[in-house]
Order: sequence, then structure tokens, then C-alpha cells
Amino acid sequence: NLAFESCTGLTSVTIPNGVTSIGNSVFRGCTGLTSVTIPNSVTSIGGSAFYGCTGLKSVTIPDSVTTIGNSAFEGCTGLTSVTIPNSVTEIYFDVFKGCTGLKSVTIPNSVTEIYPSVFEGCTGLTSVTIPNSVTEIYYGVFYGCAGLTSIRFNGTTAEWNAISKGQNWSTDVPATEVICSDGTVALK
Repeated sequence: NLAFESCTGLTSVTIPNGVTSIGNSVFRGCTGLTSVTIPNSVTSIGGSAFYGCTGLKSVTIPDSVTTIGNSAFEGCTGLTSVTIPNSVTEIYFDVFKGCTGLKSVTIPNSVTEIYPSVFEGCTGLTSVTIPNSVTEIYYGVFYGCAGLTSIRFNGTTAEWNAISKGQNWSTDVPATEVICSDGTVALK
């Protein structure tokens, strides 16, 4: 935990094979970090691991990762693309909160729950695809995503309506409907 916190001169990191966990706040505030290589041995990314790494452009999370901790990439304003593997089953609180450069997100069909405020304030996010494996969307998930015009759901309208949705999960989102496999459901 906190191993390289606020090392603003750090520009790239290659985590060696054999490392199984990236601890809490390990690279927090490493604003100069532009690239990171995460090996297939890593199974968990700790809370706030890359919090505020504003120089980080893209991240590929390997198929070995099952857990991404709270606020892991929060405030990574330079992040434009993220690949979330099928090994991830839950996306925790605030993981991508304030990632204003993020354009589109496809959530893998292994995810069953999307926790609060995961994409809150991601103003650059224009489209999202939600898999039909999701059974619960918590409060504030897309709160303040002012550019989100397209929400797709890879299931039927009946499956969409059966999902438990928290308060304000889509507040301040310009999208007016969710596009399902057999039709649309109005958001407002």
C-alpha cells in the first residue's frame, strides 16, 4: 500500500509477472504516469490504486483480475479507453468517477452488479453497453454523465425492467431511452 504514492516523476511502470495484487493507493497521485503494464498474475487491483493518475491514457486489465477496488481509477482525466475483462464480476464504488476523457465503455457479461457512482462525472462518456448478466445498478452510477446519449442493454425490455435500479442512477444523462434487443425503454 502507498508504495509509489505521489511519485509525480514516474512515467511508466511494468509490474513483474508473479505479482498477484496491486495494493491500495500504490500509484495514487502519480500524475506523470502515462503507461502501466499489468501482468496476468494480478488478481486484484486495490482501492485508489491509480487515483488521480491524470497522465494515464489507457489501461488493459488482464483476464486474471476479478476485483477492482473502490476509486481505483478515480480522477484519471486522461484515460480515454479501458478494457474490462470477463473475469471481473463486480465493479465497485467510484472506480472511474471523474474520468472525463473516457468515451465509451463495454461492461463484460460477467458483471452482475454495478456499484454506486462508478462512472459519475464522466462527462466525455457518450455510449455504454450493459450486459444482460447485470441484476442490480446502484445509485448514481451515471450521475452527471452529460455526454451520455446512448445506453444499450444486451437483453430484452422485460429483463431490463427486472433489474433493480438505485435512485439517481441516470440523473443528468441526456439519453432518453435504453435500447434493448427487442425494443426500447424510456428513461424519463
